[in-house]
Amino acid sequence: MTAIAWIYVVGLMALTEPSVVAGLMTFLLYCVLPLSILFYLTGSRRRKRKSLQQAKTDDKTKTADT
Repeated sequence: MTAIAWIYVVGLMALTEPSVVAGLMTFLLYCVLPLSILFYLTGSRRRKRKSLQQAKTDDKTKTADT
């Protein structure tokens, strides 16, 4: 929810820029870049949990096959 609000605020900031290039740069540097870093950092725990679950599943499969 906070990310959606941030996208809205930065989108309005970008619309008030004097040129299209400045608006795009504002949107990229204030919105896309920070949110991509945030989503990457907050998703690291989920990726780690998923890889551990996958490893457990692979171990169970290997044990059942032998």
